[in-house]
Amino acid sequence: MLELAGPAALAAGVLAIAVPAAIERFGGLLGGILGTMPSTILPASFGIYQEAESAEAFVAAMGVVPLGMLLNVGFLYSWRLFPPWVANLPLAFRVTLLGVATVGLWCLAATLVVVESRALIAAGVSPLWLGAGATAAMVFFGLLACRTNPPGPRGSRKVSAPMHLARGVLAALAIGVSVILAALVGPVASGVVSIFPAIFLTTMVALTLAQGVQVQAGAVGPMMLGSSSVAVYALLAATLFAPLGPELGGLVSWLGSLVLSSVPAWWWLQRATTRSQER
Repeated sequence: MLELAGPAALAAGVLAIAVPAAIERFGGLLGGILGTMPSTILPASFGIYQEAESAEAFVAAMGVVPLGMLLNVGFLYSWRLFPPWVANLPLAFRVTLLGVATVGLWCLAATLVVVESRALIAAGVSPLWLGAGATAAMVFFGLLACRTNPPGPRGSRKVSAPMHLARGVLAALAIGVSVILAALVGPVASGVVSIFPAIFLTTMVALTLAQGVQVQAGAVGPMMLGSSSVAVYALLAATLFAPLGPELGGLVSWLGSLVLSSVPAWWWLQRATTRSQER
């Protein structure tokens, strides 16, 4: 898995530039869905499959990925919930404080998820059932957040090349380190660590600094809902990698996640937006 830290970091760096740019260009609705399609989970899943001691260990790792993504949904929502509390602080300090607080809460919650997941799996609970339940919860909270989502306008300010570069470098470092750690902490923990919210963090920070709170807040709901595609990918990969092999299984899992999650999420958001405009 260590040899995949480089590709995963590179993918994260590219995405950290592309995701905020998509939201700035297309608005929070379409940009949020595009930005949450399965990406860094692909090289991470290949690495976990190679390093897993058995098929059961790989299934356990993939089964808890949706639990980690459920944490990421909470991470995203915190960027809608917390900003009003610190609205009077200077922008740079406010964003730094939010970043440290939200990542700290994610790490604490991730530790609890790993401990409890290991206990449940040891007690005989199927990791796929855990993952399916977490995926259903993600969809529920994503739909709920989108129903109360503020408008997701396009960005109106030009972003400098150094800002784009900073986005990419920071995300690449974070994902590279997380993939290396995932190789060292066991299958269950690796499934959670592999989806550390580096892309979400850089997206929220970058949008707040470059475009303001309105663009950032408008992207939260669609990103929460769109994140379920990563969970769907993990569940499909858990069942398809062994019979099809990681290459074909990964491709089918990725396409399946788009058909089962990303496309329906985009369709539902489009209809919801159209209905609200007609009113």
